[in-house]
Amino acid sequence: MSSAQGSKSEATVGEGFDLDALADADGEVIYELGGGVTSTPTEPLPTKTTATAATIAGNAIETKSDGEPSPTEKSEELKAKGNENFKNGNYLDAIDYYTDAIEACPGMSGADILQSKATHEEEEREKSTQRYNRDTDRRMDRHKKDANASATGEDEPNSDANDKEDEDLAPKKFVPPSHPYGKNLSVYYNNRAACLTHLQKYKDAIEDCDIAILVNPSYTKAYVRRMTCFEQSEQIEDALQDAKKALELSPTNRDIQKHVNRLQKLEDERMEKLKEETMGKLKDLGNSILGNFGMSLDNFKTQQDPNTGR
Repeated sequence: MSSAQGSKSEATVGEGFDLDALADADGEVIYELGGGVTSTPTEPLPTKTTATAATIAGNAIETKSDGEPSPTEKSEELKAKGNENFKNGNYLDAIDYYTDAIEACPGMSGADILQSKATHEEEEREKSTQRYNRDTDRRMDRHKKDANASATGEDEPNSDANDKEDEDLAPKKFVPPSHPYGKNLSVYYNNRAACLTHLQKYKDAIEDCDIAILVNPSYTKAYVRRMTCFEQSEQIEDALQDAKKALELSPTNRDIQKHVNRLQKLEDERMEKLKEETMGKLKDLGNSILGNFGMSLDNFKTQQDPNTGR
């Protein structure tokens, strides 16, 4: 890296976040709230003069050398303007440019993808209700058959007529439609999420990260950014899950491993506090009941079993 690039990188640290355009040749660097730094390796993008088409992370990025504009050229120009505004601290203007880049990107929009996901989840909730009703009906039928078998001494044969119904009602995971420019689109959304995070709009930033991950499931940087938003929103369990997913994608990344260790400690502390609060509420409930008889849980002493630890 040249000295000029190095000074740019150092200046960005103080701003809290980076963007893809600010990455050095060795990979992406995610500057987080509080000055933390997480590095994630990345593949270099092909240049327009050396390739006619390229595929990165399974998503095609058009690069043409015949002078014809590529499908994402306009979006890339808008992203570059967004990056410049971000570096200058003009986060609202940067958001506008990233939004324009998103709208100019060919293919299914992020809003359509979220709507498709919402529709799928509604269908799954309906199937869950149908599965419950089906299982209830089957239990009643089974009890009737058992009663008849006891009365007649003959077992009724099992039926396979429900196999098709079982297959239709089986839970299914949402799989977003393949996006021809998912790599590009994920970057635009993730960059906009960086601006939103700077403005403490964590809910909106999380939604942008959601889309980035849906169109590019192996995008480590989006998981790390969403992790930060979850943590700032005090959703430690969700932050820990994203940190673990990021580590799964980049298992040798020591910075992400540190995030996992730190968040695991916070989550353990949260669960311990929750357990203490629950036990306290149960004790209060017990005392309120025993109080009607002039008693208290303090009247009962418990001893730990040395063999079982209970």
